[in-house]
Amino acid sequence: MFRFADQYWLYALALVPVLAGFFAWTFRQKRKALARFGNPMLLERLSRSTSRRRQVAKAAMLVAAVLVLLVALARPQLGTKLRSVTREGQDVVIALDVSRSMLAEDIQPSRLEKAKHEIASLIDRLGGDRIGLVAFAGRAFVQCPLTLDYGAARMFLDFMGPDLVPVPGTALAEAVRKSTDAFVEKERKHKVLILITDGEDHEGEPVEAAKEAAKEGVVIYTVGIGSPQGVPIPELDPSGYRTGFKKDRNGQVVMTKLDDVTLEKIALETGGKYYRASTGEAELKQIADEISKMDKKGLASQQFVQFEDRFQLLIGLALMLLLIEAALSDRRRLKKEWRGRFE
Repeated sequence: MFRFADQYWLYALALVPVLAGFFAWTFRQKRKALARFGNPMLLERLSRSTSRRRQVAKAAMLVAAVLVLLVALARPQLGTKLRSVTREGQDVVIALDVSRSMLAEDIQPSRLEKAKHEIASLIDRLGGDRIGLVAFAGRAFVQCPLTLDYGAARMFLDFMGPDLVPVPGTALAEAVRKSTDAFVEKERKHKVLILITDGEDHEGEPVEAAKEAAKEGVVIYTVGIGSPQGVPIPELDPSGYRTGFKKDRNGQVVMTKLDDVTLEKIALETGGKYYRASTGEAELKQIADEISKMDKKGLASQQFVQFEDRFQLLIGLALMLLLIEAALSDRRRLKKEWRGRFE
């Protein structure tokens, strides 16, 4: 199977005919300039030492070298390689609150964007753990099942936003239950749930859901993101620009604030810990460190196909063309005619 890893470089191939046309134009202009200079026969004798064919060959080599280098930059890949990967670690599910209250800007650029940035950093810190994603607002669902493919997890993370769950509200209890269902049921350990939210529950009894999760061997770490003082919820237009703030039926601006107490209770019920999000990423780093210290289990080996880069040969060919072009002279040897001893 053949493909280009960075195929956008192929668009630059449009420059190759431009370069070739430039050389053709310069040769034509040079001939016109010589024609205006003097007698053609005399100029022919004076320029006998210059080989036009060699000049064309040198220009062709430069154009070919540029062509080959551009193709090499596109990273052609050919063939496949089968590799087995076996990892040890935990099953980690991250439940992210994507409700409208997470659009509050008490943490810049917003609670939601801050949380997504920290989750991406946490994924980078995980070593061998399977990762899963749950999105929740008024309802909860599994956005990404447990996987060893961190690239896929990041891709699913990018799509998590308020429009993903049309039901308004914050259902912490359902988020905990849906996350618990995402784990392998028969196991009673090696399960870690990281719940990232502003903690304003509107739908159920999250502490009771945490007790049920604890019976299944789930350890919950909660991360509270936002301000406990309360801030307004922005209303955004389709382009993402703020048009005002959310109001209730009485026309009063709706305020959202962090509920530390509920999140701390959820964590304590399962033997986990509660962290409040800071401007840095200290809390996610501490959670990653604690996960790394837990007893690890062997995760299912995964086989995947890896493409082999073949650009090295093209770079070698381009360098060879450039070396030949530099070494090739546009001068030619002239044979001296014998005109007699006493010429």
